[in-house]
Amino acid sequence: MGLTLRYLFAMLCGAVPALAMFLVMRPLRLRRLERAGLSSPLLREAALALFWMYCGGAALLGLTPRWVVRSLAGLPLGMPWNEAGLPFFSPGNVNLVLFDTFSQSTYILAANVILFLPFGLFPALLWRNFGWNRALLAGACITLFIETCQLFVGRTFDIDDLMLNTLGVFGGWLLGMAAKRLFPRFSAYFLVSSAN
Repeated sequence: MGLTLRYLFAMLCGAVPALAMFLVMRPLRLRRLERAGLSSPLLREAALALFWMYCGGAALLGLTPRWVVRSLAGLPLGMPWNEAGLPFFSPGNVNLVLFDTFSQSTYILAANVILFLPFGLFPALLWRNFGWNRALLAGACITLFIETCQLFVGRTFDIDDLMLNTLGVFGGWLLGMAAKRLFPRFSAYFLVSSAN
């Protein structure tokens, strides 16, 4: 099993509980929409469920120590859980040197952008008036939250990650806006509509 598939398995460990939470909260949200005279098409509901799953998986990958992710990724291969007995909470590091991580492989740099595309794409498709300024603000806030939390689980707060991840959210927003322009009828299925 390849490394990418193992990490997708680890991400699935966060996605499944997020889907369960979405399904539990869905009736409340639908009743609230109904009271407002609105309905949510099936395609929108499926996209929302995928977004919740992605958020759950991304939270597991970004907010837990690296050993948790490695242990989860190793489960399909029968690898032991936290063999070194590392603690969950431990102090992390700070890297405020701009472009320091750019010397790493282009794969890591691209992954930092690509992994955050859905945080811009889904809101651009699912919510009206999600403009470029909101995409940038959301990207910066989400990334700042993740990077700050990493300080407490033995990971690194990295200024380059902050920039690349925000760029990823903005890139996702651009993709969502392009989809709305190129496929306006299809994109309309992702928005709430009048219940009448």
